[in-house]
Amino acid sequence: MNAEQFFNQKTILGLSFFNFENAITAAYFANKDLEIRRVNENFRVFFPELGDATDTSMLDVLERLGLPGKQIDRFRTGLEQDGSVLLPHVQVSVEGEDRVFSLLSTYTQNSDFSYLNGVQGQFVDRTAEWSLRREREDLLEQKIRDREIIEQKSQQLETLANRLAKYLSPQIYNSIFSETEDASRTHARKNLTIFFSDIVQFTDLSDTMEPERLATVINSYLSEMTNIAIECGGTIDKFIGDAILVFFGDPETQGDAEDALRCVEMAVRMQERVEQLQSFWKKNGVTNGLRVRIGIATGYCTVGNFGSDQRLDYTVLGSPVNLAARLQGLADPKKIVMDQNTVSLVEAHVKVEGKGEFIPRGFKRPVQYFELSEYVASKDRTSGRQLSHTGQRVEVNIIDSSDIRSAIEELREIEARFQTQLDNTGDR
Repeated sequence: MNAEQFFNQKTILGLSFFNFENAITAAYFANKDLEIRRVNENFRVFFPELGDATDTSMLDVLERLGLPGKQIDRFRTGLEQDGSVLLPHVQVSVEGEDRVFSLLSTYTQNSDFSYLNGVQGQFVDRTAEWSLRREREDLLEQKIRDREIIEQKSQQLETLANRLAKYLSPQIYNSIFSETEDASRTHARKNLTIFFSDIVQFTDLSDTMEPERLATVINSYLSEMTNIAIECGGTIDKFIGDAILVFFGDPETQGDAEDALRCVEMAVRMQERVEQLQSFWKKNGVTNGLRVRIGIATGYCTVGNFGSDQRLDYTVLGSPVNLAARLQGLADPKKIVMDQNTVSLVEAHVKVEGKGEFIPRGFKRPVQYFELSEYVASKDRTSGRQLSHTGQRVEVNIIDSSDIRSAIEELREIEARFQTQLDNTGDR
């Protein structure tokens, strides 16, 4: 006598489906003809548009879920040939939202209860997993695209640097080409004043001008600005399209205050030279002339040679570089904007107007910034010029050089006082 005659079919089917009822997957049970006999609550939650799928062909269910014919054929043939099948990527639109499931199904065998012979399976929600995988693939593709862009820009900068090599400041030649030690290992942490300038709406200009005239305009602009930077003692870091990055304080410094003053003087002279060249540029197709924004920031940076064995760049890294670029973006056309550190160093020689404060991207605290309204030219401040010396262990700033002999005498008194302290320490 068959055991199934002694048990209620509905009860046995319910007991066999108990684990599926408590599963986090969407589970189903179908007979050998793939007609669904039982689904759990998650099946209804995952696929509300199917309603009650009982007595519905599983093949029809897959079709209603939008699976392509190839996947449905694979499902059917996999069961017929192997007894089980896994569809790892089943993309379904659920109430307008695209979701991804994996579907695992297998034939079941039970010698005691024939109505348990059929197909059981479950949909596992893999949406989050596939979303992360897709994000990772997108990031990898973006990384490749970024690498290609970086390589392209690096080649452009290298070509530009070669053409403008004669405009490099003498400091760069002395520090790179005359160093006896390995220049690639030369790095330092220094207080620098950073200059960043940019031509207003240069992209629109480059899109409308003929290449030959555009080259004439930008080359003349860069050449004139480079000459001024060299005359003021600035170290030209790089040209980024129409943007210029210059820093003061390395490889040679005249002290923090003097470095900042030279940077401000350079910025003023550049703006004056831009105005002088307007008629020339207008004759070459720049209808409205060129307008330049300038940002200046002072702070500690890492400066030196960075790159590989094949390609080195003498450059500066640090938050003041980013701040100078941000200040440039805040400046009005033809204006010069500075941070508080720079103003503190040059306040005796300039007049500024407070413009407020902002939190630059990458900074945690607000930064005050000021617009230059008046500057005392170098010939008018010679008598009060600051003299400084920065060594490995001592930094000396002579605030007023009008009486340099008194300053030297004061330094000698300091030396004598320190020597006395050392002698007393030795006696102990």
